Amino acid sequence: MKPSFAGLDAVALNPVGLNKAKILPKSWSRLLPLFSVLLLGTISRAHAAAAETLTVAQLLEYQNIAWIIWGGVLVFFMQAGFALLESGSVRAKNAVNVMMKNYTDMCIGGLAFYLVGFGLMMGNNHSGFVGTDHFMPVDLSNMDWAVMFFQMMFAATAVTIASGAMAERVSFIGYAVAACLICLFIYPVFASWVWGGYFGGSGWLAELGFIDFAGSTVVHSVGGWLALAGILIIGPRLGRFAPDGSPRLIAGHNMTLLALGGFILWFGWFGFNAGSTLSITGNIGLIAVNTFIAAVSAVVSYMLISRALNKAILLSDSVNASLIGLVSITAGCATTSPIFAIIIGAVASVVYVLSTQALLKLKIDDVVSAVAVHGFGGAWGTLAAGLFYTGDLFNLSRVGVQALGVGVALAWGLGLGLVMYKLIDLSFGLKASRLHEQRGLDYTEHAELGYPEFQKQMFDTKTLTERHL
Repeated sequence: MKPSFAGLDAVALNPVGLNKAKILPKSWSRLLPLFSVLLLGTISRAHAAAAETLTVAQLLEYQNIAWIIWGGVLVFFMQAGFALLESGSVRAKNAVNVMMKNYTDMCIGGLAFYLVGFGLMMGNNHSGFVGTDHFMPVDLSNMDWAVMFFQMMFAATAVTIASGAMAERVSFIGYAVAACLICLFIYPVFASWVWGGYFGGSGWLAELGFIDFAGSTVVHSVGGWLALAGILIIGPRLGRFAPDGSPRLIAGHNMTLLALGGFILWFGWFGFNAGSTLSITGNIGLIAVNTFIAAVSAVVSYMLISRALNKAILLSDSVNASLIGLVSITAGCATTSPIFAIIIGAVASVVYVLSTQALLKLKIDDVVSAVAVHGFGGAWGTLAAGLFYTGDLFNLSRVGVQALGVGVALAWGLGLGLVMYKLIDLSFGLKASRLHEQRGLDYTEHAELGYPEFQKQMFDTKTLTERHL
């Protein structure tokens, strides 16, 4: 059916289109010259821009930079996850203190890492042991700044692992000093052995073929062993163990916060692992799938273990099971298949159950099971990355290198951690006094209450006010 042009018979067509006087309102026709000028200007600018068109390589670099920054932002958000999980795991009288530690260790550690840690970790590393330049950098490329930002977030993650383990009885000042030293020296030096040499050279463990794609050992095990050192120095909380050595439950005050923290950590872990490609063209799809599958497999494994032992399925342990699954897949998330990710996650829950029970038998009080999740979970994940390496499964030579890296991390983190925390305890003081622990660190350390409506009758409001700025 042909279109009808009834009503347009009076319109005359000119060579370039419809007669503007017949079609356009008079006010619009006056704007045509202006539109013409704007159109010509736009065409001129387009021709000028064509001469400065970005190359494919430049566009890819900008995409990679955006990807790295986005991954770093997700890792930064994990700090909120740690804060919520740890705060929910402690008693109400220590909720502010735990939040404060997570908020400030990132600040103190981030500054220390910029000043010294980044150079030790990523500077020219021709010796294989430590970087020697790029301290306090002021002139880097756009990509280099992005990499630095990403690594800052990893350093913050490593330092905050100890916070939850030592909760409810650690001095805030002593903890802050430790956070500075960890990001200043302990973490970046070990990281340089695996990921170092960004500006030249490489680490000695990397030269041996050690595999730790996103930090099961570099970040999590080192952080876990430092946490173990800290709780060995300060000892257990008051009342955690009976005179006969049997453990007593000290329940956290808010399971909702704990679960929300677990969700946020899980969410951020996709940036932690997939962002470690440092390139949007990496196998980020496989990494994301492996990350998710290992976590869900670990939770299901924990639930089956609990039912088999006729024990209650706890929310706190379910969250920790997901976390140890995430920690365990972090080393091999880019080099294994989803089938083996399921196995890695399932075994991780077994590691979690066995390690938490062993620590309790040794009367080691870890409030959030950080040593089990990050220390032992990171060790298992690092070994699994060697066992389940795609295209070369069960290569004992590779597994031997992985075991060497796990042992070195244990010696470095636990050894230096014991020395550091002991020196801090002797100088600044690491363990809170018995009275402060009984009253709660919110009041004694920070003069703030997490739940003032319910706690204000326990403390003198005037005294709290006088201690504020």
